[in-house]
Amino acid sequence: MKLKQLFATLLITLAFALPAQAAENYAFDIKGQHAFIEFKIKHLGYSWMIGSFRTFDGSFTYDEQHPQNNKVDVTIETASLDTNHAERNKHLRSADFFDVEQFPTTTFNSTSYVATGKGSGTLHGTLSLHGVNKEIAIEVSQVGTGADPWGGYRRGFEGHTTLHLSDYNMKKAGMLGPVAENVELFLSIEGIRQ
Repeated sequence: MKLKQLFATLLITLAFALPAQAAENYAFDIKGQHAFIEFKIKHLGYSWMIGSFRTFDGSFTYDEQHPQNNKVDVTIETASLDTNHAERNKHLRSADFFDVEQFPTTTFNSTSYVATGKGSGTLHGTLSLHGVNKEIAIEVSQVGTGADPWGGYRRGFEGHTTLHLSDYNMKKAGMLGPVAENVELFLSIEGIRQ
């Protein structure tokens, strides 16, 4: 009996002695160019127009034990939009679409996270785009995590969501045809633990 009590006491002592795993904070690996925000939209229903935002920054918090605490903040320089065609970029940056002079940044700030599996879930938050603040959901999944060769620690995720241009008051969205209403957004983010 005394042995059982001693063993139980030892387990309880160890449980309190071991530190609880805390939430981890990560900065996007922008310098190493291991973070991407890309989009695709149908052109008249015949093909895909693919583009990306070249300049952005952000951070995220990951809490494996309490995933409801996971969060992300992203700021995008809207004028960094690039579709590999100078004239098209100019038009998309104009007042017909993104109006980058009036709205130079786009932001996403998460408000909640719902886990659907280990390292995967739905990230809810506010997207501020073209003067409109709208709640969106991004399906995310962890790509991998671990030490890097330079003494740091990294964690990477990918995310997918679909935006609707009419939600963001873009004047000429209809000129691309009704199928261009939906924009598929893809994010690949590698973070460095701080």
